[in-house]
Amino acid sequence: MTCGAWGTVTEEIQSLKSNLQSAVPKIDKDQLVDFQQTPPPAFTRIQTQISEFDRVLGGGIVVGSLILLGGEPGIGKSTLVLQICDKIKSPILYVSGEESASQIKMRIDRLNLDFSNLKFLGENNMEKIVAFAIEEKPSLLIVDSIQTLYSSELPSEAGSINQVRICTVKLLEIAKKFNIPILIIGHVTKDGLVAGPKSLEHLVDAVMYLEGSSQNDFRILRCAKNRFGSTNELGVFSMTGTGLLEVKNPSELFLPQNQEPISGSCLTCIMEGVRPFLIEVQALASKTLFGYPQRKTAGFDLNRLQMLIAVLIKRANIPLVNQDVHLNVTGGLKINETGADLAVCLAIISSLKDRIIKPDTLIIGEVGLGGEIRPVSQMEKRIEEAQKMNFKNIITPVFKTDKKVIMVKNLEEAIKECF
Repeated sequence: MTCGAWGTVTEEIQSLKSNLQSAVPKIDKDQLVDFQQTPPPAFTRIQTQISEFDRVLGGGIVVGSLILLGGEPGIGKSTLVLQICDKIKSPILYVSGEESASQIKMRIDRLNLDFSNLKFLGENNMEKIVAFAIEEKPSLLIVDSIQTLYSSELPSEAGSINQVRICTVKLLEIAKKFNIPILIIGHVTKDGLVAGPKSLEHLVDAVMYLEGSSQNDFRILRCAKNRFGSTNELGVFSMTGTGLLEVKNPSELFLPQNQEPISGSCLTCIMEGVRPFLIEVQALASKTLFGYPQRKTAGFDLNRLQMLIAVLIKRANIPLVNQDVHLNVTGGLKINETGADLAVCLAIISSLKDRIIKPDTLIIGEVGLGGEIRPVSQMEKRIEEAQKMNFKNIITPVFKTDKKVIMVKNLEEAIKECF
């Protein structure tokens, strides 16, 4: 104690009201916005001339937006970005922290692209990249990839979650302040969380994911977040030696071409966003060699397959208790909806009975636990796509429509129509 005396400490209770009054800052009522007096926004978009890419973004790249393009390494992100650079004829700044100029030039030559409007910067330091972007003011800034950049403001290494976030925040600042559209490439790790694109989704304006498999050439571009458009759109590409090619009609690729009809094959229509896809479902039922029958799937949920088999056994009296059932969705696609339930059931019965379903038959519908067939979303779009592909027999649940289809109420009626 500096006072040198005892009993001099007293308790003072300060009013909460006075604290609040002193903490309230001065306000400016001009900051309040009345939406009735706010004009509708007019977003300027850059058309990339790649219709599948523009569709996913809602019509093109919005000037001043920050876009994240994620995907597994080697899926084709850098290839797609270079093809975008070829279509946009205004100045573009390409920043890469993982590839040299000679590597980028080699890919450009392989893809036979025009790079007269492209400037390359091989740099990892975020502050230098910001300085170059402000100086050049490109019509599009591309960063490949965000995991390789670091900021001098943090002592952690490049790729850490803090570095990824602060670098993204700096890019967001120059995008909004200088109206520069920025396309960030981010690698998806096995968990997709640690220093990956998942930690950046709340910072950017749009999030796209390029998906695919090394076993096939198809690439699907999805939009998980879009502040300037819908997230229901989807783009389909085919990977070739000269880059990614747009697939205007995906149904033609996923349907069987010039092959004889076989038992266990059934065609159906699924929806990916707002686009219908006609696909083939293949089933194989064979007598089990073990005490417990196996159920294997590729592209279809195993638990749902187990449920559909139980419905077939109970409601349709199909003897599958001693049968191994293998199910495959051709083309490497994954079905995440219930519209293919009836097609799966009939494909299993077709394989078990060794009877072929007519090639011009397409089957749509959800199967309930009581064996009833239920309608699914966007039935009209599915039927229009099937009719466009010249399917004559379209089996659907009972619903209101003026189109020529074969309606069934339950599994028994569907089996009679097909066999």
